[in-house]
Amino acid sequence: MDTTSRLIMLLEVVEQGSFAKAAELRNIDRSVVSKQIGKLEDDLGVRLLNRTTRSFSLTAAGAEMVKKAVELRLLLQDTVQLAENYHQEPRGLLRITAASYIGKHYLVPVINDFQKRFPQVSIELRLDDRLVDMVAEGFDLAFRVGEPRDSSLIARKIGRNRLLILATQAFIDTFGEPKTMADLAELPAAAYSNTHFRYESIHYLDDTGQPQDLDIKPIFRANDAEVLMGKVLSDTAFFIAPTFLFADKVDISRFIPLLPQVQLPEEKPVYAVYPHRDLPVRTRLFLDAVRHYIGDPIPRWERNVAGLEEAATT
Repeated sequence: MDTTSRLIMLLEVVEQGSFAKAAELRNIDRSVVSKQIGKLEDDLGVRLLNRTTRSFSLTAAGAEMVKKAVELRLLLQDTVQLAENYHQEPRGLLRITAASYIGKHYLVPVINDFQKRFPQVSIELRLDDRLVDMVAEGFDLAFRVGEPRDSSLIARKIGRNRLLILATQAFIDTFGEPKTMADLAELPAAAYSNTHFRYESIHYLDDTGQPQDLDIKPIFRANDAEVLMGKVLSDTAFFIAPTFLFADKVDISRFIPLLPQVQLPEEKPVYAVYPHRDLPVRTRLFLDAVRHYIGDPIPRWERNVAGLEEAATT
């Protein structure tokens, strides 16, 4: 490994916050990372890190080297991209991170077709519902619901994402069909919940167009959309479902919309996110393929729901 590669490894250690996480990023042993950083210090003739058994801190020289490593990595990325743009056929590795449902139902079909067209492109797909640091973890593209919090990232809307209140006929037979939002509030609900967010209320527009909030009564919470849809099919709860959950393989006929006349606000759209505006050819072509597959302005998931115009907000 040369000095340039070791500088990039030093940057990864700092970005990841530990030798172990930097090693995991490269799928190598922690001792290899430690050894290479030691060699870098020997080559440069200066200590870069103050280490203890559980942590490390940058020396003044180390902080300066990390700044240079950031510039070096950007230069290397630009150089590789420039070379790739001269290839008539895209090639190389495309690293993608995506929310699990989006990846399984909307990206995998695109990937399969894309690699038939461009066999020189290899793809790594990481399915993860947590928000990842794209730059630190080396991803080229991310697909998420909602815009990224990091303003330095570029976000491109892939498809709108509306809401439906769903139940089953057996649920209605058991609990009765709600005629008003107040009726709905008395019925058992399934709700999305994770470490940072709990869905406890419905936002909607009343008959005069004014925004309102209505508390619901969740009897079941989960951080997985497919589990929540399964709960609805158990006939024991209703669920406020974003329309992107209606992939091609979902049998929408098993669900019944409740209160279709109520206007619900649009949920956060699905976005493609990337770290730089100047995309390599393989990344740009893949993004175009995803947008074509999902469709615009009506996304693929809305085409799977008959009568959506009547059953969701406009």
